[in-house]
Amino acid sequence: MLSAAQLLNGYARGIFPMADSADDHRLYWYDPPMRGVLPIGGIHASRSLLRELRRGGWSAHLDGDFDGVVSACAARETTWINRPLAQLYSQLHRSGFAHAIEIRHDGRMAGGIFAVVIGGAFFGESMVSLRRDASKLALLWCSSHLRRCGFTLFDTQFLTPHLARMGGTQIPRAQYQRRLRAALGAPADILAAPLPDARQLWQEMTQTS
Repeated sequence: MLSAAQLLNGYARGIFPMADSADDHRLYWYDPPMRGVLPIGGIHASRSLLRELRRGGWSAHLDGDFDGVVSACAARETTWINRPLAQLYSQLHRSGFAHAIEIRHDGRMAGGIFAVVIGGAFFGESMVSLRRDASKLALLWCSSHLRRCGFTLFDTQFLTPHLARMGGTQIPRAQYQRRLRAALGAPADILAAPLPDARQLWQEMTQTS
């Protein structure tokens, strides 16, 4: 059984675990030749997404329901998050090495993202949308917050078309390792600043988009 300390050590080396399915209790380490990353403070927001944000009702909450976000991310027909891995993430959260940003609409959970955090590296694990646009808004809030808190690496593991449309790119393993080494020593703190409210985020995005 993988321990929380071993999991952290793997992330620090640039590898990450996944399960084949929710029913398979085995975990496998991955080290892809190309790594997906997102720009911190520079995610692209479409006009329609900014209009949705401006309509109101949206809010973001750091670690309001970490286990709930992980469970929502795993509640799919096919998932790589099995029970042992969810338990490890929960242990890391309790020790301050895993965090979640929950997106709510009119006070109800609409989506979110969770990650493992070491130094200035934010290892994005998974995100979920229970309402349209919620995962996109989670990325906007997350990118803005990471910039405020001194992070230098937003790792997405793989690059999906969804992430590419929002500014995600792929970098070779060697380049990723260099960025990772620099990020691990960065004096970042995810608790250093409050999350912006929806109006602040909208103003920030309209100035940069």
